[in-house]
Amino acid sequence: MNREQQQLQAMTRRHFFSDCRMGLGTAALAALLHDNRCPAAATNPAAAGPLDPRLGHFPARARSVIFLFMAGGPSQLDLFDPKPRLQELNGQVIPESYVKNKRFAFIKPDAKLLGTRRKFAQCGQSGAVVGELLPHLQQIADDVCFVKSMKTDVFNHGPAKLFVNTGSPQFMGRPSMGAWVTYGIGSEARDLPGFVVLQSGPRGPRGGAPLWGSGFLPTTYQGVPFRSGGEPILNLANPRGVSPERQREFVDAVGDLNRARLDATGDPEIATRIAAYEMAYRMQTSAPNLMNIAGETRGTLEQYGAEPGKPSFANNCLLARRLVERGVRFVQLYHTDWDHHGNAGTELGKSLEERCAEVDRAAAALVVDLKQRGLLDETLVIWGGEFGRTPQGEPRELIGRDHHIEGYTMWLAGGGIRGGQTIGKTDEIGYYVVEDPVHVHDLQATVLHLLGLNHLKLTYRFQGRDFRLTDVAGQVVERLLA
Repeated sequence: MNREQQQLQAMTRRHFFSDCRMGLGTAALAALLHDNRCPAAATNPAAAGPLDPRLGHFPARARSVIFLFMAGGPSQLDLFDPKPRLQELNGQVIPESYVKNKRFAFIKPDAKLLGTRRKFAQCGQSGAVVGELLPHLQQIADDVCFVKSMKTDVFNHGPAKLFVNTGSPQFMGRPSMGAWVTYGIGSEARDLPGFVVLQSGPRGPRGGAPLWGSGFLPTTYQGVPFRSGGEPILNLANPRGVSPERQREFVDAVGDLNRARLDATGDPEIATRIAAYEMAYRMQTSAPNLMNIAGETRGTLEQYGAEPGKPSFANNCLLARRLVERGVRFVQLYHTDWDHHGNAGTELGKSLEERCAEVDRAAAALVVDLKQRGLLDETLVIWGGEFGRTPQGEPRELIGRDHHIEGYTMWLAGGGIRGGQTIGKTDEIGYYVVEDPVHVHDLQATVLHLLGLNHLKLTYRFQGRDFRLTDVAGQVVERLLA
């Protein structure tokens, strides 16, 4: 080996980035910090800044997503899917043919069937069937597509929530849907994160932060939780005695150090760090302004049932509209306590009524408000949980149902969805899907499709494998599309 070959062999990756002043690190940094937010090809999401808006694989029908996640699993049989035959068989043991070799979270295979005491109505010109506990949803039925044939694979809350949000029920560390979306097409928000999480209810959802994490994607794409009261984001405000000018000097100094390190190593996480500091600085002004809903008209506040300064699902729905108005790509609202087994406080009576009252008015108002502002056509709204509830009752202190994965209901509106229709059907007791099944991976593929992304092509290589949100499954549900 001659001297020249030895010198080439000794050149390390770090030397390359250090010596090449116009090399990859500098080019990546320039792309990260540029202000001309032009779209780049979605086949190379890193071609522009990490959150710069980018073109998808094909023209999009939706610009943003608002996912109203009802954590715990709403009962489709008491809200959307009445079954006369189930009413007739109320109190009888379910036929063995339905439950043979089936596993349940809590009940036994010989649990008795449970009818509903709720009334239902056919609504709008479409004649969609909606239960009495959702009167505001009844009024917008013609704007909504009801999917009564949802299916999932896992019946415990944590894994089921992971499955809906990340495509995997078993492995934490997979990117969430919002992270995949912002990785694929970025965000149009200049002063806010591309993916925002809002929570309501007495506690957070089982599964926690991995439900909106970025997994093995760069951390730029993870969801940012906003708090409903006080500071929207902890530690965002300047410490006492630090002026905006001093803070700007600090951010610039840290940015200079990070840029030098990025030039030396080419580490993409350093680019993420630079972007995070800059975003945090801009959010010191934009976030408090966003969270102040007191400037909304009295009519708008009443429409949602929102009260400034009082955290609620209604306030979060109004904030979601304000977020998509500002270009945020993916907004996810978690509302908890839909796990109605039959213990005190979790029954299908008072507890279900309370949960419906908390969300019905605001969710319907969100659809109406988006439509009035000309935003519904470009904003996809999704409502549903990680699974549904069994046709069998659960014999606890009060009336309740167990987790059910074989057939349940979600609804969608706006963003390229054809409203005024009902897709899918379950059998006569509401146990199995018998028409137009829609698997969780199909829903994920369809959401990406509406945003202009091919779920088969939106991939990320990690540990020698190309991963995607829909794993190795998923088909776009064409009937959902307008």
